[in-house]
Amino acid sequence: MSEIIVETENSIQTITLNRPEKRNALNDALINALKGALADANQGENLRAVVIRGAGRDFCSGADLSALQKIAESDVLENLRDAENLMELLAMIRKIKIPVIAAVQGRALAGGCGLATACDIVLASKTARFGYPEVKIGFVPAMVMAILRRNLSEKKSFELITQGFEFSAEEAEKYGLINRVFDDESFDADLKNYVSVYEKVSRSAVILSKKLLYQMDGMTFETALETGAEVNTIARLTEDCQQGIARFLKKD
Repeated sequence: MSEIIVETENSIQTITLNRPEKRNALNDALINALKGALADANQGENLRAVVIRGAGRDFCSGADLSALQKIAESDVLENLRDAENLMELLAMIRKIKIPVIAAVQGRALAGGCGLATACDIVLASKTARFGYPEVKIGFVPAMVMAILRRNLSEKKSFELITQGFEFSAEEAEKYGLINRVFDDESFDADLKNYVSVYEKVSRSAVILSKKLLYQMDGMTFETALETGAEVNTIARLTEDCQQGIARFLKKD
């Protein structure tokens, strides 16, 4: 059975984690398959957004038992290579040109919660559950922390990573960790409707906006403004902007 299922409808691609019997737990094969699918999506000239979701009842429950066994039996260099594989996946999501959206149903825990957090947008069903329980087994959600700290306040980030408790989708939305909560019964329809927005807005403008937003991390205010001015100039010269201005002027 393939670790992932890739489906494309119009200009939206859905990548489904396909280990439902393991609650879509992460292992090397799944991580590598996901990296490959994202790299392919980045080359798709007609794609507007990528949705990552899980098969079965859960989004992703983190590392599976075989992966944990591998950690326990490996030396420092082997563990570093393993950690870097996940690091590459999390970094890749931000480097993909188009929006990457996590569609969370069921549980998103540990590395699974980290995977969702790494996405540009997180949508969840009302009964979804989140958590970073790594601390309970002496582990640290170290790489995810780099993303979490950019999404939440210092106090809330500290609480989530040092207490390891599960929290609901509604709590996650209140924290600012996810964008929207949809009813379980209408989740698929609401997801499709939400993502369809990217079929109606400028692809080039979204690509430039995503790149600029993440580039601004760590910039001084002046540098961010200067970089923004450069991107603004580039945007003006794109075909989408030229056509958009022409339509606007014609309307007047």
